[in-house]
Amino acid sequence: MKKTFHLAHPKLTVARHVDAIKHEVKKYLKRERNKALPENADFWDFDCRFGDDEASSVAVHPSEINKKISQVEAKNQASFYLEIIAKPGYRAEKSD
Repeated sequence: MKKTFHLAHPKLTVARHVDAIKHEVKKYLKRERNKALPENADFWDFDCRFGDDEASSVAVHPSEINKKISQVEAKNQASFYLEIIAKPGYRAEKSD
């Protein structure tokens, strides 16, 4: 998912539209996690980038996405860019 979200909506308030965006992101993550894993992969990992636009986006952890969206809402920004790319994840072996 590479998308620029606009917070202005003709029929929804900003708060409801932000909730809808958060729900869309949550559904996308769930849909990607439910896909079949490649051979030898342990889990689905995600490369996420967040920013005002694609050029100024920075890497973030998937658990921080909702916090970042809430910060955008608090700053009354018009839009933000979110990129989520799924990749196979591998667990590191524990050392003794």
